[in-house]
Parts: sequence; C-alpha cells; structure tokens
Amino acid sequence: MILGAIVLVIVGVLVVNYFKDKGNGSITVDSTQTSAINEHTVVEGETLWSIAENSYGSGYNWVDIKSANNLETDNIEIGQKLILPDDVTPNEPTTTEESESQTVLQESPITSETYTVVKGDSLWNIAVRAYGDGFRWTEIAEVNELDNPNIIHTGNILILPR
Repeated sequence: MILGAIVLVIVGVLVVNYFKDKGNGSITVDSTQTSAINEHTVVEGETLWSIAENSYGSGYNWVDIKSANNLETDNIEIGQKLILPDDVTPNEPTTTEESESQTVLQESPITSETYTVVKGDSLWNIAVRAYGDGFRWTEIAEVNELDNPNIIHTGNILILPR
C-alpha cells in the first residue's frame, strides 16, 4: 500500500515538472481533457460497487477503485476520500451469471429486512440488489443458516442483515 502511494506521488511530481518546464513555469491544461484523477468522498449507504456504477456506468469497475486506493478490504467509511481514476474503461460481465447480475441491477433495489425469493434469483443477485455488492451473498447465507447456498427455492423468505 505504501509502495503504491509512493509511485503515485512520484508520477504526480514528474507530470507537474513536465508541464512547468513546457510553459514558462505555469501549468497548462487542454480544456477538452479532464484531470487524470478525480476524488470522491464516501456518503452514507455507498459501496465500492455503487460508486463505480455512478462514476463509470458499471459496478464491475469497483476493483479499479479498490486498486487505485490500495484498499485491502472492500470496506469503506463515510467521509473517506477515494481516488477515482479517469483511465478506466467500463467493465462488462463476461459469464452468464454476471450477465444475470447486470440484468438484476436494472431492477429496483431491495431495501426491506426480508426478501421473498422469485424464479431466477441467486444469493449473488439478491446481494447485489440489497447491498450493491454481490460478494455479500455469504452474509445472507450465514444469517439464514443455509446448508447449501447454491440452492434457494421460489417462495423462500430470506432475512437480509442490515
């Protein structure tokens, strides 16, 4: 994590010095270009997934945000400042399961404490809709004491930990 921060500082210094030397000591920026790094302050209810969706149009870019900030976990805190790199291409799902997740993302989010399973649901899809983070499916499985989290049935009522 420290090494990543050092690399970012060194690259930043090199870029600033390059532009200083080019234009009489002042930095010039082409108005058609945006800054290479944007900053985002985390607000209540946000996840890396939701920030990536809002910033890049794809929640799958949460890994780019995590990497740019050298985060060891997926946990973020209210008020935390995150670097949002500009050089990100929106990631698209590549597998059938991910494609289903993308379709579910377009449905309304789940905000209640419980959820009734419908045909086509998976714990991953439910976690994406409830938390904006599919990897939290394990929490749903644990709270509901599911013996086999790969098998859920239409009509099952699941408790969603908040």
